[in-house]
Amino acid sequence: MSATPSTEQHHDRPRPARATGLATLSLRARIIAVATATAVLATVAVVYTMSAARHAEPAGGITSAFGLGHGRLYFRSTGAGSGRVARLTARPGAAGPSGHRTTGGPACERFYAAAGTGLCLQRRPGIPPRSYAVVLDRRLHEKRRIALTGIPNRARVSASGRMLSWTMFATGDSYATTAFSTRTSILDTRTGYLIKNMEDIPLTLDGRRYHSPDVNYWGVTFARDDNRFYATVSTTGKTYLVEGDMRKWAARTLRENAECPSLSPDNTRLAFKKRVRDGAVDPWRLYVLDLHTLREHPLAETRSVDDQAAWLDDHTLGYALPGRDGRRSDIWTVPANGSGKPSLRVPDASSPAFVP
Repeated sequence: MSATPSTEQHHDRPRPARATGLATLSLRARIIAVATATAVLATVAVVYTMSAARHAEPAGGITSAFGLGHGRLYFRSTGAGSGRVARLTARPGAAGPSGHRTTGGPACERFYAAAGTGLCLQRRPGIPPRSYAVVLDRRLHEKRRIALTGIPNRARVSASGRMLSWTMFATGDSYATTAFSTRTSILDTRTGYLIKNMEDIPLTLDGRRYHSPDVNYWGVTFARDDNRFYATVSTTGKTYLVEGDMRKWAARTLRENAECPSLSPDNTRLAFKKRVRDGAVDPWRLYVLDLHTLREHPLAETRSVDDQAAWLDDHTLGYALPGRDGRRSDIWTVPANGSGKPSLRVPDASSPAFVP
C-alpha cells in the first residue's frame, strides 16, 4: 500500500486507486473481514488460555481431591482411577485389606511422599514419549516439573521432605537382565540444586577408588540428616550396596548383592532385595540388613519382589507384587524381623508410602 504524500508540494497529486484500500470495499466485505479477524484472535486466545491452564494445573491435569495428611497410607491405584494417587486411613501394619479408600490424586507412574512433599513420576504418550519428575506440595499440587528421558522406575523422598531422588530406565525395562541402563537424579528442594545423573560420584570399591564406564546407580534412600544416603551400584555384572555422603559427594561400597535399599524410620536397618538365583525367573528375595552388625536375615515373603520396599513403620514393610485375578499389582506387607507371613494389604495398588 502506497504511503500518503507528506510534503505540501505534492498535496494536489491524485492518489493511485489501490491506495484507497479498505475504503473501496463494500460494507458487507468489511463486516466479513472484521468478523474473520475477530474469530482468529478468539481462537488464538483460547489456545493460549488452555496452554497456560495446562502448565498451571497440578500433576495429572486436575486439582487433587485430597492432600498429604498424617496417619495415612498413600499409593498408586492400579484399579479404579487407574494410575492416580489414592489413600487409606487405617493403621500401616494392619493385616489384610481394610480402611476407607479414597482416590483423587494426580496420575503417576511412580509415587512417594513424606513430610508434606510428594514426588510423582509421569510418562506422557507421544513421539517420543515424554517423562517428568513432578514435585508436589502438601495439597498434592504441582510445585516444580523436570523433564526426563526414559521410563520411570524408582522414586523416594527423605523423611524431612527435603531430598528427592528418582531412577529412570534409559534402556531396557527390567533389572532381571543385564541389558539395561539407568539414570538416577537427586534434587535438594531447599536449595533447588539438581544432580541430573549421579554416575560421576567418586566411588570407592573394596577400599580403592573405582572407575568404569558401565557404572549404574538406582534405588536411593536417605537418612534423617538429609546428608547420608544408600543406593545400589552395578558394574561388571555385580551389584553393591553403597553408602553416600552428599556434602563430600562421595560413595563407598558396603557389601555385594544388595539392590533397591530402603532405610528404616529409626535409621538402623536397610531392607533390600537380594539375588538368590540366576536368570530372569524369580531371582530376588527380600532381606533386612542391620547396619551396626552388617548381619542380614530373610523376610517371610518368599516370592520374588522386584520393588523398592517401603517401611510403613519400624516393624512393617510394604511392597508391590503382580496382582491376582487379573489385577495389575497389589500391595503386600510383611514383618521386618523375619517372622509372621505376608499379608495382602491393598489390592489394585503399587508405590506404597505411609505418612506418619
